[in-house]
Amino acid sequence: MPNDTTRGDRPLLLVTAPFDPARAAQLGDVFDVELVEPSLAGTSLATRGLDQELARATALVCEVDVVDEATLDKAPRLRVVVSCRANPVNVDVDACTARGIAVLTTPARNADVTADLAFTLLLMTVRHTGRAERWLRGGAWKAEDVFEPYSAFRGIGLSGRTLGILGGGAIGRRMMRRARAFGMNVVVHDPFLPSDAFGDQARVVGLDEALSTADIVTVHVPLAESTIGMIGDRELRLMRPDAYLINAGRAAVVEEDALVGALTEGRIAGAGLDVFWTEPLPADHPLLGLDNVTVTPHIGGASDDVVTEHSRIAERGLRAWVAGERPPAIANPAVLDSATAR
Repeated sequence: MPNDTTRGDRPLLLVTAPFDPARAAQLGDVFDVELVEPSLAGTSLATRGLDQELARATALVCEVDVVDEATLDKAPRLRVVVSCRANPVNVDVDACTARGIAVLTTPARNADVTADLAFTLLLMTVRHTGRAERWLRGGAWKAEDVFEPYSAFRGIGLSGRTLGILGGGAIGRRMMRRARAFGMNVVVHDPFLPSDAFGDQARVVGLDEALSTADIVTVHVPLAESTIGMIGDRELRLMRPDAYLINAGRAAVVEEDALVGALTEGRIAGAGLDVFWTEPLPADHPLLGLDNVTVTPHIGGASDDVVTEHSRIAERGLRAWVAGERPPAIANPAVLDSATAR
């Protein structure tokens, strides 16, 4: 059953996303707030047995639930939807726009924790820590060769090395700061940024230069038609044989078959991957048979801090909307523009 944080005649805010209770309580000064147990089913919100709540709702905060025409038909009073995503892929934005419903988003909600995970993958990959842990747990460390791991798992240090960041957005910028703290040099490829975007913290360069000069390349470009398959066989051949590739961003940016080939043939030193073309990753996938690959099961955003952050951003957006101001992140600004014109 929904959990009412307030009661009254004010507009109803229905929250089906994981949400910070403290933020929900604070929003009680402008809304009646009803928190519903989140679902990971990824199905239409219209099928969740919330007809009475939808009928009353003026505002909705969701994350995985799909807000489609069927949902909107059950929510005649709805005027604003917050999708707790950077891109509101779970919301029919066109349908909302047609009904005059603003769609807000929570960009960069997981930027810090994803950068943390990407940098973890980077460290694990270049220092072979995952493989070393498996070796140790498997009982391979023997008294007759106590120094074997010293030679078997030799890695590289980061200070003085160059990190090539593909994509200079929220996560890419955080990767830059982490790399600089480790004493690394940084080059960034982002066709939308000027050459001096990061001052003396990083150089903005072309893709080929980033790939050919970096000791480690990390992928943080958004998924778009222009970035699908952006790193293929040609691009991987530009990397040095002692260089590493990290992808905790979008799997489709890197052609998986080409990557397997480069790793198998030793054309690059290794890879750290949190995302895959097929998820879950099949048990017989060739990536799992390669010792020079570190893998994690798409956990870049798996942190309670993400809930805290998207709750903060959602509250900020809702308060702006209530005040008649333009929210910081809105997917269909034409809705506000047309309302202003009226």
